[in-house]
Amino acid sequence: MRETAEAWEALFRCQVTIMRQLITLPEFKQLGMREYDVLFNLRRAPDCGVRLGDLNEHLLLSQPSLSRMIDRLVARGLVERGPDPADARAILITLTPEGARMQQEIGRAHVRHINEVMAQGLDREELEQLRGLTQRLADAITDE
Repeated sequence: MRETAEAWEALFRCQVTIMRQLITLPEFKQLGMREYDVLFNLRRAPDCGVRLGDLNEHLLLSQPSLSRMIDRLVARGLVERGPDPADARAILITLTPEGARMQQEIGRAHVRHINEVMAQGLDREELEQLRGLTQRLADAITDE
């Protein structure tokens, strides 16, 4: 049990350290990292959009916080709400062309900076091992 707690603490502290560095970068001056994460997840969603509850499964936000964030992103013209053709009671959230453009622009810079930060401590093989280990852990948790 001690090894599990120490591994978790190391993983968590590493993520906090990296995130603190990334959020100070220029690309997150025009849009916060959490807002970017919403745009990123919408970019990966089907073209018809995604329901708020389904979007929330990929984020570390409460549903009310996400709902308020969507309101702000709608006001900025980055996302829009529309009817779900499969369920008239449901609303789908989609990226606007401006939201897709901004996600892509920020995303390119973000990936460059992630590479710079992560490559400081790990070589290509170690990065692949890390990806494999974290994916295996995530898969084991979601398979329960």
